[in-house]
Amino acid sequence: MTAAKQQPGLVRGLGVPDAVVIGLGSMVGAGVFAVWGPAARAAGEGLLAGLVIAAIVAYCNAASSAQLAVVYPVSGGAYVYGRERLSPALGFMAGSCFVIGKTASCAAMALTFATYVVPEAGWLRRGVALLAVVLLAAVNYRGVTRTARLTRVLVVCSLAVLALVLVLLQTSDSTHRLPSVWPGGTSVYGVLQAAGLLFFAFAGYARIATMGEEVRDPARTIPRAVSIALLVAVGIYLLIGLALLSSVGAPGLAASSAPLATAVSTADAAWAIPVVRIGAAVASLGALLALIAGIGRTTLAMARNGDLPGWLAAVHPRFRVPHHAEIALAVVVGVLVLTTDLRGVIGFSSFGVLLYYAIANAAAFTQPRDQRRWPRFVSVVGLVGCVVLAFTLPAASAITAAAVLAVALLSRWLLVRSGRAGSARS
Repeated sequence: MTAAKQQPGLVRGLGVPDAVVIGLGSMVGAGVFAVWGPAARAAGEGLLAGLVIAAIVAYCNAASSAQLAVVYPVSGGAYVYGRERLSPALGFMAGSCFVIGKTASCAAMALTFATYVVPEAGWLRRGVALLAVVLLAAVNYRGVTRTARLTRVLVVCSLAVLALVLVLLQTSDSTHRLPSVWPGGTSVYGVLQAAGLLFFAFAGYARIATMGEEVRDPARTIPRAVSIALLVAVGIYLLIGLALLSSVGAPGLAASSAPLATAVSTADAAWAIPVVRIGAAVASLGALLALIAGIGRTTLAMARNGDLPGWLAAVHPRFRVPHHAEIALAVVVGVLVLTTDLRGVIGFSSFGVLLYYAIANAAAFTQPRDQRRWPRFVSVVGLVGCVVLAFTLPAASAITAAAVLAVALLSRWLLVRSGRAGSARS
């Protein structure tokens, strides 16, 4: 603990625009290019209902996170909130869920990037994914302001491609009638599972809260940046979802691994397919870049408190970033991209992140009136929504993620017990 406290601090160099861009870089990423297929397979014509539910849960989570980040403007997000408002064990659980879930997200972003760059599956695709991880980890290593600048460029490119797709789809003849938000015969379970999968694409606003130690004027910057980034992302997803349903239809989305490219081809604009592929690759890089930054800060906070090895608490004396944590993350993600597939890591990631936000909502619920910026029922809705969506995800993903989390909790319990035993003997 003493060594960690002697480390240099992080730099408060991010304003509202930078924080918004980092949040958008995580939300308007690979998910908007890839998540529609799995969600449509789960919900069918009820896809829009799943999107609305995911957006509502995301808003509640964002409100709770922003409210807590104002009071605790340090790195770590719900890991810190859980420790301060609930208990060290729940804080550790939140941090573990975040690191586990978002490490899987990093692998998903890298694999998505490589899938669009290298059409054929194989070791070349995995090698490209690994190269992306190494290069973006190196960018983060050089400092958070560089991360914000590069993320801004990537976000602008992604939005430009999405705007092109929307124009092409809106100017073509729609071949499918838009369903109602909740059409007859829609499965409640399927809609909830779709919402859980779609939540994978919304969760980027956490990057803003986890970087609370690096924003200027946290009480003003964090709530504004979280609200702006989430509202913009929700608007983009609604527009894209409506356009895809009108051009391709739910069955077409369910059968496609590249829904936006499929939709563009139905609009007689095959020339734009390469542009969409490039846009998906760029968006994946933007999300990966922001994810690496956020996970590194949570790992730093956990190491400072002794929940992870103290070596991970190091802050670079020149670049003022948690460089040991980011190096370790790059190694783990590198292993994942060489050994796993995209489908598995998306569900795995959603489960961990939903439980992370469940703890954030529980922590926000305990805040006194003078710290509250939203009514308590917002935290209740967020908590219940997170738990329900987590346990309606595909069983294999939920069980695997729960098993990994159980191992992490057991390891911490054994370490705490061993430490207490050692203290008693001494």
